[in-house]
Amino acid sequence: MRDETIPTHCPYCALQCGMNLRGSTSAEAVVEVVERPDFPVNRGALCGKGRTSPALLSSRVRLTEPLIRSHATGRLEPATWEEALRTIADGLRRTRDTYGPDAVGVFGGGGLTNEKAYTLGKFARVVLGTSQIDYNGRFCMSSAAAAHNKAFGLDRGLPFPLEDIPRTGCVILVGSNLAETMPPALRYLTELKENGGTLIVVDPRRTKTAEQADLHLAPRPGTDLALALGLLHLVVADGRTDEEFIEERTSGWADARAAAMAHWPEQVERLTGVGVPQLREAVRMFCDAPTGMVLTARGPEQQSKGTDTVSAWINLCLATGRAGRPLSGYGCLTGQGNGQGGREHGQKADQLPGYRKLDDPAARAHVAEVWGVDPQTLPGPGRSAYELLDALGTDVKSLLLMGSNPVVSAPRAAHIEERLKSLDFLAVADVVLSETAALADVVLPVTQWAEETGTTTNLEGRVLLRRRAVDAPPGVRSDLQVLGGLAGLLGHEKGFSSDAEEVFDELRRASAGGPADYSGITYRRIAEEDGVFWPCPEQQDAHPGTPRLFLDRFATDDGRARFVPVGHRPAAEEPDDEYPVLLTTGRVVAQYQSGAQTRRVDELNAAAPGPFVELHPQLAERIGVAADGDPVAVVSRRGRAVGPARITNGIRPDTVFMPFHWPGEGRVNTVTNPALDPTSRMPEFKVCAVRVEPAA
Repeated sequence: MRDETIPTHCPYCALQCGMNLRGSTSAEAVVEVVERPDFPVNRGALCGKGRTSPALLSSRVRLTEPLIRSHATGRLEPATWEEALRTIADGLRRTRDTYGPDAVGVFGGGGLTNEKAYTLGKFARVVLGTSQIDYNGRFCMSSAAAAHNKAFGLDRGLPFPLEDIPRTGCVILVGSNLAETMPPALRYLTELKENGGTLIVVDPRRTKTAEQADLHLAPRPGTDLALALGLLHLVVADGRTDEEFIEERTSGWADARAAAMAHWPEQVERLTGVGVPQLREAVRMFCDAPTGMVLTARGPEQQSKGTDTVSAWINLCLATGRAGRPLSGYGCLTGQGNGQGGREHGQKADQLPGYRKLDDPAARAHVAEVWGVDPQTLPGPGRSAYELLDALGTDVKSLLLMGSNPVVSAPRAAHIEERLKSLDFLAVADVVLSETAALADVVLPVTQWAEETGTTTNLEGRVLLRRRAVDAPPGVRSDLQVLGGLAGLLGHEKGFSSDAEEVFDELRRASAGGPADYSGITYRRIAEEDGVFWPCPEQQDAHPGTPRLFLDRFATDDGRARFVPVGHRPAAEEPDDEYPVLLTTGRVVAQYQSGAQTRRVDELNAAAPGPFVELHPQLAERIGVAADGDPVAVVSRRGRAVGPARITNGIRPDTVFMPFHWPGEGRVNTVTNPALDPTSRMPEFKVCAVRVEPAA
């Protein structure tokens, strides 16, 4: 980039905000972020993370040479690329030859581009022959994906573009704090209200987003399912169902109706702490509006009953005719930058490219033909993310990890840290020396967003093009080069291109005919059209893409949406005399995910320097915490996390909150519960029983 402006996208969340980069080709030169007001998602607006993202390009904060752990010193020491790749190939081969292919694990990330995610899945199944691959996106929206598939036959986070949100009549936002997690998206809710629409926010905390609401419901953590069932009960009891829509476009209503009617409003009030008058007001607001949407995020999804919880909110949409119609529907606000595309193309334990099922013979045959292998050689489904991490050192002896930091981000994190340490061999490819990379036998420095070209798929299902804008520092290679180099050393010299557009063209062929069909999408079209919405099959006359799903039919065999009957059940771990308080977790505006990158940006650290414990004044008084800043310990059956107190009336007295971006004694995921949803295998990050006390 020589004093020219390159259009690209932010490296962080699933909005994938458009930005321009301007500067010099030198990796050490100042790179300036310039507004890109013509990109429709953010119209030029950026949060602090996006504005400061060029700080990560400096070699002062990132890896610039491979590292190998010395047998003599035990420390990671510089090495050549040839030495590093050979060491990894030898380690993976040795494990495979000794214990079998499933003793080798692969763990990916929701920030990898589509091309990387696709190649990683292909590498695991073709080169290593292992079924043991999953990724940290399992911790993002897997519960919503499972519920989407049950109800609609297809999972795309938002089945409509963001631009529809301000034009609907009422939005119920469940477990999302957009003001801090996706600040540029908050304008969609502001415009909703300016247009005369109403906003209901469901959150146990009075967040900056909840402050914008016309109605704030603050349920006890872990009771979102009961809340949704109580609302549906009232919809039925008040005669506000859309019987014509139910009859013509759905199935399974009788059983779902019976399940909801078992949840009386007074019972729901006792379970959730949300009063019956508030429940009735929420139903009135939602049903009085001519159109409406329910949007969920990690709050209701990161639970051991997350799939059922999302199904209950979908049932509310279906019963009121708010699905499969313009300006109405259920949607999930994906978190990670490529959380949507990352799971569509093969790094998830049970899926092949194009969102095909790994146990479907036709899907296996199609993808195997593209890959030039026998379908019989493809392994079956493997373990989900937490189950894979939990098996490290026992069933899984070696691990290749790309773009994830489970030492900070996984539930029961101290246990997962020990599992990583117990491996025979660990190789990590990352931009920075994360807490997980620091445990590795080999660490590879790889390119990042502005140093490479590739596609991502944002929360709307819009496929976008990130363009290379600067040269990577000497000694840094791309993930595609890494996988191609390892494949060659392991006997597969062809089929693993390092050219992103070539990989994307292969991905298009592999996805053709699948639920997430990208075959009609090209780099040229993405650039010309500000992204293309999938599904977009290749045809003689260019398919326009599909911004709005389900308007004519749902993606089920009979074209009808399916009600799923669900009932409330307790969280996996409820409070008791020893652990009487509920913990919930989340993010803050200045940090992102495990913080591996944002904690290296001075401006962001100044805004959010460390963890904290948010608690109600009543709880603070009861445990003897006198003032903000007093050290507080949050203790569960799994461990202890410590942070300074933030005393506020904006949280329930029975609940404490901690953000999850930091390692060390403030690592809240030391405390969280790995109890899994039986369908999605999502861990229960959002609710566990704890004891809160002054920290000695």
